[in-house]
Amino acid sequence: MRRLLARRMKFHLLGAFLVSLGCATLYKFGVAEPRKRAYAAFYRNYDPVKDFEAMKAAGVLESAPAK
Repeated sequence: MRRLLARRMKFHLLGAFLVSLGCATLYKFGVAEPRKRAYAAFYRNYDPVKDFEAMKAAGVLESAPAK
């Protein structure tokens, strides 16, 4: 029973580190990278002036009334 806590803690700390590293890797490649690609694809063809004119025509913007 001597040093049981120390031995078990080494094992659990290593396991926790590996699980957290795995979760971080899965998040990076499962969430962050696809999100970056989606934003890049959206802004590749985005025209802010055209979007502004569409919002202005729809009456969404109070500071720029529709004509």
